[in-house]
Amino acid sequence: MPKPLIPCLLTAIGLTTALGVGGPSQAQSLPDGDGRDLVESVCTGCHNTNQITRSSGYTQAQWLELTGTMIDLSGDPELRDGITGYLATHFPPSGNRAATLVPGSHTIAFKEWVVPTLGQRSRDPIEAPDGTIWWTGQWGNLIGKIDPATGEMTEYDLPEGTYPHSVTLDAEGKVWYTGNKNGTVGYLNPATEEITVYEMPDPAARDPHTAIFDDQGIYWFTLQHSNMIGRLDPASGDIKLVSPPTPGSKPYGIKIDKDGTPWVACNGGACLLKIDPETMAITEVKLPTPGTTVRRLDIAGDGMIWYVNSGQGKLGRYDPATGAITEWDSPSGPKSHPYAIAVVDGIVWYNESGVRPDPLVRFDPATETFQSWPIPSGNVHAGIIRHMRATGDGNLLIHQSSTNRIIRVDVKGAPATQ
Repeated sequence: MPKPLIPCLLTAIGLTTALGVGGPSQAQSLPDGDGRDLVESVCTGCHNTNQITRSSGYTQAQWLELTGTMIDLSGDPELRDGITGYLATHFPPSGNRAATLVPGSHTIAFKEWVVPTLGQRSRDPIEAPDGTIWWTGQWGNLIGKIDPATGEMTEYDLPEGTYPHSVTLDAEGKVWYTGNKNGTVGYLNPATEEITVYEMPDPAARDPHTAIFDDQGIYWFTLQHSNMIGRLDPASGDIKLVSPPTPGSKPYGIKIDKDGTPWVACNGGACLLKIDPETMAITEVKLPTPGTTVRRLDIAGDGMIWYVNSGQGKLGRYDPATGAITEWDSPSGPKSHPYAIAVVDGIVWYNESGVRPDPLVRFDPATETFQSWPIPSGNVHAGIIRHMRATGDGNLLIHQSSTNRIIRVDVKGAPATQ
């Protein structure tokens, strides 16, 4: 059933149990000071303290805004002020992860929606043919939709323990998700609000991750930590799983080329994977730069495969016809951790997730030039984009998972935003 359109109060105890994260054994030590115990008891209900220690730091007003996207503490001002006061004292703005923003002549515009349920980590928006935008709230265990014309939003609960990582749509309009915590995939039928679940045939297949349909209606998906790639035939429900030749490849992003061949990014090593759609035989393409890891890839209209070298802060291109590989340094450097990527009308778009603000980067292959913009996320820069996809009219859908935002980007030239 749809979730209510009122942000819920997330309790530390409930989230610790549901998510299986947090707690002292996984926490990074916080400095002594008034409010430390409050932070450790409340904040680790959702995430580890390294999410605090690795931040770029904020003022108390900014910490108040950021924590307000996670949990409603308005009913206890003393607790709220104790937490945000401690955070502002020990983790003030530092500039230690500053982005390198590249100016240029191209203009873009952002349209933001803040989704209802607090702390959900909204992500992976996709546009349906009728213009509806669907997203998944991974930590909120939900799927949501936006009517861009009215701004109306609806959220749908998924089976307990699913924690969906991504959504995609089939030709009939069903909304498919990957159950990242319970070894399932499934779909929501918007017409009936019924959910259908498929369990993995192998208990080692624990974490379905990212998925895509080919032109034959076959559902392909990755399983990162299980080191597998899956294929589901919705007509029969049959699931087949295969493993890459290299252990620890961590299959992550997946796309289908014009010939119907799936290509997969390796988040655990310097490789791309080509999958035979009939036999599921895997061909490994070795990438040249030591320390390479690849979060995601996309395929241009000319067949070129573009990828983010997340481990080394580079943008890469692989030519399947010749085997040629070219890489460019990303503007914010080797620690910029490029993450999501999309090629739209020959232009490459991606984000740098390791710096703040989390920039949206534009690369023009014809001129080999970059331009970048800070992505809006309220008055804080907590990021981050984990997936981006083109809209039907050739624009972009992105998100800011840490602040519960879904964002549409007009990339075709709009009033300047920089």
